Amino acid sequence: MDLRLAREEYLAYLVAERGSSPHTIEAYGRDIERYARFLEGCDKHDVDDVTTQDVEGFVALLFSLDYASSSTDRALMAVRSFHRFLAGEGLARSNPAREVAAPKLESHLPDVLSIAQAQALLDQPFPQTATGRRDRAILEVLYGCGLRVSELCGLDQREAMLPDELLLVLGKGSKERVVPISGTALQALTEYLDVARPQLHRMARPTDAVFLNVRGGRLSRQSVHAICEKYGRVAGIRGLHPHTLRHSFATHLVEGGADLRVVQELLGHASIATTQIYSHVDRTHIRFEYLTAHPRATR
Repeated sequence: MDLRLAREEYLAYLVAERGSSPHTIEAYGRDIERYARFLEGCDKHDVDDVTTQDVEGFVALLFSLDYASSSTDRALMAVRSFHRFLAGEGLARSNPAREVAAPKLESHLPDVLSIAQAQALLDQPFPQTATGRRDRAILEVLYGCGLRVSELCGLDQREAMLPDELLLVLGKGSKERVVPISGTALQALTEYLDVARPQLHRMARPTDAVFLNVRGGRLSRQSVHAICEKYGRVAGIRGLHPHTLRHSFATHLVEGGADLRVVQELLGHASIATTQIYSHVDRTHIRFEYLTAHPRATR
């Protein structure tokens, strides 16, 4: 069924069978009209052409336009109701909005390091000891690969495919993903595995873990938190959290022009709407570029 015809059928249903208020009908009508324009922009003109990814993309668009969370929630409710109606009435083969959930919104934007802060953190002199080399590798991998602290601690040697410059990461829900590792992160991790890990490893406690504590066992998340705070203080960054490095990884990729879908895959996000937060964190960067580039931006 044509999207425009489907919209009219849905609004008629709201009036005749749901008995919805004029206010609700008007609001839902605007939401579905906006949704239809979005789909047409994606060259989708028939309801059976719409996929779950299209619905997620519409939600992500609303976030990128700085819609209030209440407006985004209402729009998603309208889209869900629209597709549920079409599938229930046999006007569409399936309901692509069934599995799309509203993302959990943060009350504030994530803490992010500037590029200068990240450089100060990672370029500081680390002790040339087993733990010093380990700590440098930890910070480089967190920032260079965007891992969660649980993913970093759970990393095993067989999953560090360094000749291929890849890490096999076990993320949330036991979902595996492959993450590239290169540059200083690859250098630091290679040096740690070749030189420092053998010094930390204890044959009495054999383990395949990449990152080890001083007793030779798998490093804990609490220890990684302490390492981040310790070296953050030295670099003038108070209360540095491992997740801040993950946020910084994603933000700096987006600022550098990386596609959000690529960043989504690298972070292991199930929905693009979750990754969309990183298009909000560089407003200062965008304004600077605008003021610098536009001939009429300043006088």
